[in-house]
Amino acid sequence: MKRVLRNYLFWTYQRGSVHYDVMVSLILAFIFLSPRVIDYHDRPVERPLPPSQVLVKTDGHNNLTYRIDAATLASFHDNDVKQDLRAVIAPISGYVTIDRYQAITNPDGKKVIAYRVWAHR
Repeated sequence: MKRVLRNYLFWTYQRGSVHYDVMVSLILAFIFLSPRVIDYHDRPVERPLPPSQVLVKTDGHNNLTYRIDAATLASFHDNDVKQDLRAVIAPISGYVTIDRYQAITNPDGKKVIAYRVWAHR
């Protein structure tokens, strides 16, 4: 038994043997099943966008969600935020209908840092 464990540890079995197949199967099982059992705490990090960049997400059914930095809108001189958002989105996605938008503020809630826009085609 000690010899078998040592051979597994040092991977000394020949390719195509039963022991080799068992080792490969155990490795694949760990790779594919461990994320379901072990919480690796690997969540996407919400990072601020550099000015003039727009983050676009889709749900696959012509519904789009945009995240537009407030500094991007600073170059527009129109007082209508919805029109400014449409002007930023149009070169990226063409004509879309804006369903709603929401201002995202900094943690103290005093300054708008970005806008989240829900739209569809």
